[in-house]
Amino acid sequence: MGEDRYLVVGLGNPGPRYAATRHNAGFFVVDLLAERIGGRFKAHKGRADVVEGRLAGTPVVLAKPKSFMNESGGPIVAISRFYKVPLERIAIVHDELDLPFGALRLKRGGGDGGHNGLRSASAALGSNEYARIRFGIGRPPGRQDPADYVLREFAASERKELAFLVDRAADEVELLIAQGLEPAQNQYNS
Repeated sequence: MGEDRYLVVGLGNPGPRYAATRHNAGFFVVDLLAERIGGRFKAHKGRADVVEGRLAGTPVVLAKPKSFMNESGGPIVAISRFYKVPLERIAIVHDELDLPFGALRLKRGGGDGGHNGLRSASAALGSNEYARIRFGIGRPPGRQDPADYVLREFAASERKELAFLVDRAADEVELLIAQGLEPAQNQYNS
């Protein structure tokens, strides 16, 4: 039965210091998905917190690596091997500087765009051909360093919309699982 299971990984940094930062958008989305399936994250030996359940009638494992962002790949590989999830059924939810705040995009493969979590995941998996749910956070204003920007909390104006956007991103994940990449892309990438 393992072959039809999905692994949905939210990228972020562990600990309270990072909990509300832009870089943790992936965690926000998998937290909401866990709520939807009525599950609680539990520690897994693969250095991640996981929830098992069903989304869109499909068995799914939600995971949040416990490593820092730039070392996410190890836990992703450990969890995917433990649950025997093939690459084409791995979806990674992450913050995206190259999309304006509020934009959501779905794609398979591609570069890491300077995102340390994706770089680590691709290196560990030996491929970049996994699905990505890209959560737009926009570029930093003025000359602010992107590395500093992603580790700051969302602005007050952004926080007003955040719950709605996290909800839409979670819907996008469910649509990906229910219908596959292209139908989900057609609905969300327009």
